[in-house]
Amino acid sequence: MKNIDNAATNKISPFKKLTTEQAQLVNDIISFTKQHLTQNYPAIYTVYGDAGTGKSVILSQLFVRIQKEARTQQNSVLYHTNNYFLVNHPEILKVYKEIAGSIKELYKKDFARPTSLINQLDKQNQTIDIAIIDEAHLLLSKPDHYNNFYHDNQLVEIIKRAKVVIIVFDQYQVLRMKSLWTPARLQAITSQYPHKDYHLTHMFRMNASDDLIKWFNEFTNYKLTPLPASARDHYDFRIYSDAEEMRKAIVQRNKEVGLSRILSTSGYPSTLDGGKHYIEEGRFKMPWDQYNYTVTPWAELPQTINEVGSIYTCQGFDLNYTGIIIGPPISQTPHTNQLQVNLDRYTDVEALKKRDDLTDPAEIKSLEKRMIMNSLNVLFKRGVYGTYLYAHDPLLRHSLTSLFKKAGFMLPKEEK
Repeated sequence: MKNIDNAATNKISPFKKLTTEQAQLVNDIISFTKQHLTQNYPAIYTVYGDAGTGKSVILSQLFVRIQKEARTQQNSVLYHTNNYFLVNHPEILKVYKEIAGSIKELYKKDFARPTSLINQLDKQNQTIDIAIIDEAHLLLSKPDHYNNFYHDNQLVEIIKRAKVVIIVFDQYQVLRMKSLWTPARLQAITSQYPHKDYHLTHMFRMNASDDLIKWFNEFTNYKLTPLPASARDHYDFRIYSDAEEMRKAIVQRNKEVGLSRILSTSGYPSTLDGGKHYIEEGRFKMPWDQYNYTVTPWAELPQTINEVGSIYTCQGFDLNYTGIIIGPPISQTPHTNQLQVNLDRYTDVEALKKRDDLTDPAEIKSLEKRMIMNSLNVLFKRGVYGTYLYAHDPLLRHSLTSLFKKAGFMLPKEEK
């Protein structure tokens, strides 16, 4: 049995040892920040990186260094600066606030959701010095009255209210039309100001081989390719033809090392049973994740082994083992190695709400399909030690099990 530290706070801890590249990046961002703090126009530093490339760890350490200088170092240009760390994800925000409780130079109020900060600054007629934005691909890019955001774009509004803005961005984690971002849309904003970009490429989260990561990426780019021979090198990768057997295996992994969960894409119509929305796949029947009113992240609640996680509860988090259900919206095109997205089978209607600035039906359809594949990409990049897959589509399920066998692997047996 592995000796594993499952606390989300430790995964992005500011005390975690950085690689040389990460440490140099933190130093470079601080130099950039100090250089531009004294200017009378905003500056932006963008860190690009796929899921699992260590973006949050870097920001966590960066913010601690900034706040220590802001609160304790009188000879620093950062002294007495007013700085905020923003993230548009309530589950991740809980983790950062918990970290703040253990470091005297960090206050819980330093961490906020973007809408809350924008509205607070407007009410007080104030600006800030530095804004650090984690998961910038979740920033709203249209008004959202449900969330009390009445401007057109959260990034634009934050830039108006800060001297230096530092963001991390992953185009493959854009999941909703109201948070529609592409590199071009982002650069159209950042290019108006002094800016610097950095690209992270090394996968830290998953112990999987580079070739398996590439296979996941090809999959979410609509291509079903042969599994690499290294798919199971130092990594527990499995394909299941039975979702219930996959669930049993994940329950066993959870007993052994904890933090192992079933996850799924959307695509299961709401049939409320006892007040819960269930996913059914043959003998498999489990409810979707329930709203988490606690300060503990969803995956760290023991009872969530009996729920199916979604992009809204697992995005940004590490899990030890994941059992992923590829739902009805994603299927294989018959007689090809291509995958297709069935928009009519997507049930997360909130994600695909229309935007006034999009009028071309072909562009809208392409973006909607991309977001559905992005949601699968988010699920694919969670499992540190293992990923198990099950596909709803019978043809895709058969092809996946065939690819697994062709790569020389034996299909999993029922867990005893």
